[in-house]
This record gives sequence, structure tokens and C-alpha cells, in this order.
Amino acid sequence: MFNDLGRLGKYLGQAARLMVGMPDYDNYVEHMQTKHPDKPVMSYEAFFRERQEARYGGKGGPKCC
Repeated sequence: MFNDLGRLGKYLGQAARLMVGMPDYDNYVEHMQTKHPDKPVMSYEAFFRERQEARYGGKGGPKCC
């Protein structure tokens, strides 16, 4: 039961962050490790800056699968 509540809390937190435009670093790390194991994973700070630039900077940012 507590496992299900923990999972629900994780999903609700993730949904809330996505609604306000806050990127999910944990999903990024998991994606990089499974889909692009040969590429380095950005630090949280670099990831956050890159996502801000992609969203607000108008450069478009790097594209991924």
C-alpha cells in the first residue's frame, strides 16, 4: 500500500513540475542512460540552463529522439 502511495506521490509531483514548466532531471538521466549510454549526462545545473534556453531563449535547443 505504501509503495503505491509513494509512486502516486512521485507521479503527482512530476505532473505538477511539468505544468509549471520545470524540467524533470531524473527522467532525463534515465533517458540518457538507456537511449544514449555513449554520451555524457549533463549536471543538474547545466540541464536546467539548457532547458531554460530551449524554452525561453529562442535558440530552439538541441533536439533528441
